[in-house]
Amino acid sequence: MNEYLIAADIGGTRLRVAVYPAGSTRPVNQKRITTSGEGSPLERLKGLIAELWPTDGAVRAIAAAAPGYLDPASGILFEAPNIPGWVNLPLRQELQDRFGVPAAIGNDANLAAMGEWRYGAGQGHHNLLFLTISTGIGGGAIVNDQLLQGQRGLAGEFGHVTVMQDGPLCGCGQRGHLEAVASGTGIAHWVAEQLAAGEPSVFSGNPKPSAKEIGQAAADGDALCVRAFARAGYFMGQGLANFLHLLNPSIVILGGGVSRSGALLMDPLHASLRQHVISPEYLNGLVITTATLGDDAGLMGALALAVVLPRSELADYSGWLAASRHHHRFAGCLRPAWLSGLHLLSQRFDARPGVGKQRLHQSGNRHLPPERGPLRHPAAQSADRV
Repeated sequence: MNEYLIAADIGGTRLRVAVYPAGSTRPVNQKRITTSGEGSPLERLKGLIAELWPTDGAVRAIAAAAPGYLDPASGILFEAPNIPGWVNLPLRQELQDRFGVPAAIGNDANLAAMGEWRYGAGQGHHNLLFLTISTGIGGGAIVNDQLLQGQRGLAGEFGHVTVMQDGPLCGCGQRGHLEAVASGTGIAHWVAEQLAAGEPSVFSGNPKPSAKEIGQAAADGDALCVRAFARAGYFMGQGLANFLHLLNPSIVILGGGVSRSGALLMDPLHASLRQHVISPEYLNGLVITTATLGDDAGLMGALALAVVLPRSELADYSGWLAASRHHHRFAGCLRPAWLSGLHLLSQRFDARPGVGKQRLHQSGNRHLPPERGPLRHPAAQSADRV
């Protein structure tokens, strides 16, 4: 009997779902729709999964990469800022109740790190930092082959470290965060401020250019726009030095549109990194490279989670599974050895009195289960060694 895994990537503007045969990284079916539209975002997500549900085999698990603050252990999404109504949403339970198979959720940036580690630029590394620099700044870290999550799954908010005291207002409401000064949004805001102050630029008649437009003007030599990227690179280097001191990774993977600005961003980033790091030993052998999975990173991270979830047989999913440092290839994809002899990183749920392991009903899902209650890659660029 065919077995399948379903991965979902949930965004503020789009929902994407893909169906993978077990043991493969090539989807047999996938579809993208808008998050808003007829029905609630949750109804639209469930409807899309139901639409793609395979009829020639069993689904082993569903895993979803979701934005915002969430606890993967409890499966509760505390808040998704760009999806109205998604506050304290028991997303994992909603999926399990609807489809009758094990389900799990993870923060989209954390899962993107997981995807790059398992299937992208981070393969073979045991300590990895992934940063996405786009409209905002997010990321995730692998430490000794384990995804860094923290006590409640809230670790890894790398865009929300303070790099400028009393600096620009961040989207989170705090000031001086890395995201506020080095993201695409931060770059655009700074350029708009300089234009308002009378700084000369090709955008003198356009008071609010986009980050993409600023990047193109910088590539064409506009002095103000070059300064904007130099400023962002400086703060990225400062923030990255802090992250190296905390995590000591062997590879830093940069994703997102701003990261593809080339020397405009990377030259000042490298210079700032060298300036702020406390010892050159942090840079010895360090690889800084670009992401290889592109928009698929979150989806592939969700797939990596779906691979391990069914074997744990826990309704209370209590953490990420440790990954062996030895893996082999099969069926044209990277298969880690943790597909056999799985063990939990955290035994938090087992340690609580009165909470035991619960086995999910996994039979009878050859076809789409009945309703249960109301429906409530860009090409890799060459790696830099610092």
